Amino acid sequence: MTSPLPPSSAASVLDLAPVVPVVVVSDAADAAPLARALVAGGLPAIEVTLRTPAALDAIRAVAEEVPDAVVGAGTVITPEQVRACVAAGARFLVSPGWTDALLAAMRGSGVPFLPGVSTTSEVVALLERGVREMKFFPAQAAGGTAYLKSLAGPLPQARFCPTGGIGPANAPEYLSLPNVGCVGGSWMVPADAVAARDWSRIEELARSAAGLRDAGGTSR
Repeated sequence: MTSPLPPSSAASVLDLAPVVPVVVVSDAADAAPLARALVAGGLPAIEVTLRTPAALDAIRAVAEEVPDAVVGAGTVITPEQVRACVAAGARFLVSPGWTDALLAAMRGSGVPFLPGVSTTSEVVALLERGVREMKFFPAQAAGGTAYLKSLAGPLPQARFCPTGGIGPANAPEYLSLPNVGCVGGSWMVPADAVAARDWSRIEELARSAAGLRDAGGTSR
């Protein structure tokens, strides 16, 4: 698969930054300044979730106006959404789960993708289909770091972006695991800061998040 990621970076979304902000945008006019604040704070990979009517316009705005951002689409659950997100400028796709039809659409999209898993059987099924990078969701509810540690032994070829219930307190523990490339979370884009358009606060929170891998003492 040809990667639309920046040539100066690693070829994987998992290696762009320790944290991928999971962003819900209600007003597409906020998308570009929000993305600029996150990039300035050291978080270039940004997942805009398809949870609002403004999501596709938000993806389009970031893709067109913030060249240093690597904008992706989250909560992708249908092949139609895959096509719409890529047409809007999404450079990676994230789903909470997967089916064969959704996986085929993501594989055919030409952009990197992270299908969601929460069980060992789902991980094995994706490995069987040649997919090694996945979203682990909902991370805390599905077993957290203990579960991921258990997967690392028998399935070391699988790498994860855990999302769901992760914040600054537990992110370092996730990031210290050998099979975790990055984590996803929304704590650096609090709803009140977005509503107030407090981009400097978001930049500061992003900068703190970008340093969390060091806080985890990872050996990778």
